[in-house]
Amino acid sequence: MSVMDHISNSSESPGNIAAADARVLDNPAHERFDLWLGDELVGILGYRDEDDIPGFTAKPGEVVAFMHTVVKEEFGGRGLAAFLVGEALDSARRRGWKVRPICTYVQRYLALNPQHLDVLIAG
Repeated sequence: MSVMDHISNSSESPGNIAAADARVLDNPAHERFDLWLGDELVGILGYRDEDDIPGFTAKPGEVVAFMHTVVKEEFGGRGLAAFLVGEALDSARRRGWKVRPICTYVQRYLALNPQHLDVLIAG
């Protein structure tokens, strides 16, 4: 896997893949969101609770750092990374998490999708 994928609006379906085939599941045992197409794992968005990161003072479950986004190369250019990030941000909102976007892809995605800015940690 390599970090790739173009940035697209999360409301678009992921390229020529039916949106119903793509799903994002939280995998807390591995601290990541998994992107599945059918029965194949094709991408991940790794995260860490900031209470586990030295130098940060957040309480458990308060602030989650989105660390890296990865999609398998052969699935690149279909908007899947954007789909993964959008779904992960929606999940964070539902859980009451505040997100610190460490991943540069997540940062670029947020610049183009301001509807998700409410989940960002201030400052």
